[in-house]
Amino acid sequence: MPDADTLSVFAGDCLVHTGEGTHRGEVVVLLKPDNTVLVHDTDGYQPVAWLTRADSVARTRNGGFSITAIAGDRTLRVESRSAYGFGEYPGSRAGIPIGDCPDCERVLVRAGGAVSCLGCDARYGLPDGASVLDERCDCGLPRMSVARGERFELCLSRECESLDDAVRECFDREWDCPDCDGSLRIIRRGGLLAGCENYPDCEVGYVIPDGVVIGACECGLPRFETPRGRRCLDSTCDDR
Repeated sequence: MPDADTLSVFAGDCLVHTGEGTHRGEVVVLLKPDNTVLVHDTDGYQPVAWLTRADSVARTRNGGFSITAIAGDRTLRVESRSAYGFGEYPGSRAGIPIGDCPDCERVLVRAGGAVSCLGCDARYGLPDGASVLDERCDCGLPRMSVARGERFELCLSRECESLDDAVRECFDREWDCPDCDGSLRIIRRGGLLAGCENYPDCEVGYVIPDGVVIGACECGLPRFETPRGRRCLDSTCDDR
């Protein structure tokens, strides 16, 4: 099994066995850290055979090589008749470059809802709807723009600047609970919520959407302008 960030590459004259038959040719086999196996020949971009995120992968090297990947009732087996080469190389998720890492000066990339460094273990999760800005925080990281009732510009690092603290400063106790005489507190419970201060006696709680407050809904709760249109803080409210 390869290391967490290792791409394993095998090349040779191989028999490729799948449930649909057997191919033979001079191919390159790529084994990804998530147990995805791809078998490529010289024709086009599509693999000759592949198995995505296999439940298990067994590989042997003894002069030649063999790879057996199993996912449910599907099996992909590659056996070399002549082995041309083998290598293991560092791999990472490819993303949009957004600048240099202040810790190691390698490149920061945005991919999969996070900003990660290609040179060290630094990783910063992005809130839904966040945009990475050109501006830099004093710590050296890029800043981001994110809307949660207001539009905030914050450092990527939660330890440097907290989105929760910014939203809490603006909206904690700003809205009344519709079911009791309590106020809505800004809390983190799975997500960022406006939840009744009388919990657990009152279980009212609403996820704060990606948007800015533009006024009051007819039900008394705030109304938001979001990328998907206008809506009440209560996503089940019929008033638009």
